[in-house]
Amino acid sequence: MKASIFLLLLLAALPGRAQVQAQPPATPLPGQILVTGTVADEGAKAAVLARLRELYGAERVVDQIAIGKVAVPANWNAYVQKLIAPHLKLISRGQISIAGSNVSVRGEVANEAQRQQIASDIATSLNPTYVVNNGLRVRAAEAEQGLLDAALDKRIIEFDVGQASITPSGLAILDEMAAAMQKLRGRKVEVIGHTDNTGLRASNVALSQARADAVRAYLATRGIGADMVLTSGQGPDRPVASNATADGRARNRRIEFRIAQ
Repeated sequence: MKASIFLLLLLAALPGRAQVQAQPPATPLPGQILVTGTVADEGAKAAVLARLRELYGAERVVDQIAIGKVAVPANWNAYVQKLIAPHLKLISRGQISIAGSNVSVRGEVANEAQRQQIASDIATSLNPTYVVNNGLRVRAAEAEQGLLDAALDKRIIEFDVGQASITPSGLAILDEMAAAMQKLRGRKVEVIGHTDNTGLRASNVALSQARADAVRAYLATRGIGADMVLTSGQGPDRPVASNATADGRARNRRIEFRIAQ
């Protein structure tokens, strides 16, 4: 008998989509899952397939699990059932391998909180004899966007009334934004100007574009190349609050920083 059992799930799941590809293991297509390995009996195989079909949809799961003479740790089948949990659907372009009492999880998740939570959920679902290797990583775009969001910290970059000239407090915020953007290692950032709905829409669109351009020009003086900053003016078209109140209108008059896709 072999010393241990090996089950490999190669995850490439998009929200709500998953499949299993045939052996030998290959790079899954977007939205697919590749499941392969050897289990001890038909009961274990049926349980794994049932759990996967419940999680991802029966029509998307293809059986590529073999039956063989393998030794398994105590209650191994029950622990595998616990590992095939909803949090796996948060992982993209990754894999979870279960080799006896060694569990390794790889792939991309949206943020650091998810990365830590998934690893914690996996560890707490097992007994202490299992070793969990957390190889999850935060998707680059989400991590970089989080860096920008943290630097802006929900503050408003203010301009002189009806003008594209940035106030001293706005310049101070942009100094912090420039420092954050220096850490993005060449990623392009879109600077998007927004206004409230006071006045003519055409005038507001032009003003929001002018303000976004003013932000780009200032960032250039702080070492952020103009070719790394894209600008657009959305005018009043994308409010984040009601324009019926002064506070809401103030929130809508804003500059947004987004990692360019």
